[in-house]
Parts: sequence; structure tokens; C-alpha cells
Amino acid sequence: MNPDNVRALRRSNRLNLVLPARCRSRSGFTDHVVISDISEGGCRIDSLGLVMGVGDLVVVRPQGLEGLTGVIRWVKGHSAGIQFDRALYPAVVEHLHRTFERFLRPERLRELPGKLRLAA
Repeated sequence: MNPDNVRALRRSNRLNLVLPARCRSRSGFTDHVVISDISEGGCRIDSLGLVMGVGDLVVVRPQGLEGLTGVIRWVKGHSAGIQFDRALYPAVVEHLHRTFERFLRPERLRELPGKLRLAA
């Protein structure tokens, strides 16, 4: 599904943050990723090693949280959109946003070269 079409279907706004995480596919492939935005229903991950495709089932484990299961809805370059199987509580999303929005400002993050950006 096209990222623009997904945006039109999205029920809640995504909040920018920089949250290190691990992403595991059903096949067992694990990758270090950065969650760059999040909402109750899903998130965007960025990874230089992304080898997953649309429809793949994944488990995203943000730093300090249990794994969140979901399905990849779109892939564009080194980014992918994940729709969670179960929505997060709004208070959890707000807490993550407050905690990780200052880790590295998203505006500054976009200025960094790929490897440095994803290492954040």
C-alpha cells in the first residue's frame, strides 16, 4: 500500500520521536531500527538493513518496552510503516513522545547522513 494512501486511512496523528528499537520478522531476522514516529495504531521505523516487505508480520521492541506485534503496511527506501495488532494506550504514546522527542530533535535528525541518523 502506498504511504500516502495509508496516511489518508490513519485514525490518529503520529508524533515525532527518536526511539531505538529492535525489529524481528516472523522468519527470525532481527534488525536494529529507529522508531521515528508513533501513534496508538502504528509507527514508522527507519533502518539501513531493512529487508522486510509489505504484509510481513513483525515484532518491534522499543527500548524499555515489551514487543509490539504488527504488520508492515508500506516500505519506502529505508523506512517502513507498521500497523500494530493492538492499539497502544494514548497515555503510553504521550509518555514515549515526551521521553524520546528530545533524544535528538527530529529536525536535526533529518540533517544527519544515513548511518549517523540511524545510529541515533
